[in-house]
Amino acid sequence: MRTYDFTPLYRSAVGFDRLAGLLESAARTSQENGWPPYNIETTGENAYRIEIAVAGFRPDELTLEVKENLLTVTGRKTANDDGEGRNFLHRGLAERDFERRFQLADYVIVKTADLVNGLLSIELERELPEALKPRRIEIGSGQTLIEGKKGKAA
Repeated sequence: MRTYDFTPLYRSAVGFDRLAGLLESAARTSQENGWPPYNIETTGENAYRIEIAVAGFRPDELTLEVKENLLTVTGRKTANDDGEGRNFLHRGLAERDFERRFQLADYVIVKTADLVNGLLSIELERELPEALKPRRIEIGSGQTLIEGKKGKAA
């Protein structure tokens, strides 16, 4: 895989260091194994869903944590589910521990997480603070009241 050097960006741009760090992180994580498989979809203008195939995991074996715009999904199989006393002719279900990380944009929060039929569905939503939402500014007529008289503003 090709690697990129972002050093010139650090030298000539101010405030883009986070973007370069995200690009470097994405390049590193794309080399990881692809297990478990997942989908990311948009379900509305500011709504998203991540679906992760976690067949064989129970809800108490899965952990979701959000810290500093990083969503981490971890699966840890309990020791008593290792197949003792079972004689497998073929074992194709990958019930191994995993950790998946997703970088979230600013103001994206996790709303819910559900485990149904081996799919972990994580609902996300972007909630902008009121200060960042567009607002309408009223336009005045340009006349002000000066000492009880109407006149034009200077």
